[in-house]
Amino acid sequence: MSMIESAARIVFIEELEALKTKIIEQHIRAGQKASGATIASLRVDATAYEGTLYGKAPFGTLETGRKGGAVPNGFMQIIRKWMEDKGIKAEPIPYKTDRPHKYTPQERGDMSLSFLIARKIKKEGTQLFRKGGRDDIYSNVIPNTRARIMQRIVKLLQVEVTNIKLNNVEV
Repeated sequence: MSMIESAARIVFIEELEALKTKIIEQHIRAGQKASGATIASLRVDATAYEGTLYGKAPFGTLETGRKGGAVPNGFMQIIRKWMEDKGIKAEPIPYKTDRPHKYTPQERGDMSLSFLIARKIKKEGTQLFRKGGRDDIYSNVIPNTRARIMQRIVKLLQVEVTNIKLNNVEV
């Protein structure tokens, strides 16, 4: 790999890592972080010719939300895990009898709330989707990152061309 290719790879890595950091900061500031799985899924891959910031498949929903419709199997359990990660507790639902029961009143409340949330999302989508989404997680920082990458790559090429001229080699 030539010096310019190495430098280009470094530019991609530096800029994409900075983009990743900014997206994580905005994701957390928006109050979207629950388990940290989305943050953990972000990774940078770069060569001398291109760079990519990867995230888990539903990454786009950070800005768009999730529309209503089919949900994955076990969606209610996914919502319960999200509630747990976010520290959301439902009102306990007490039993009316003294006999032994399978679930605690708190578990009953949490299951009931997770069922209602899952049903609402399945019918109408997430609250973010219903509000029309947002554009302050990644959409607002990607154009600036692209522009900085272009500026830095052009600067590298200018330096390389200047070096070639200084060595009396025609371009």
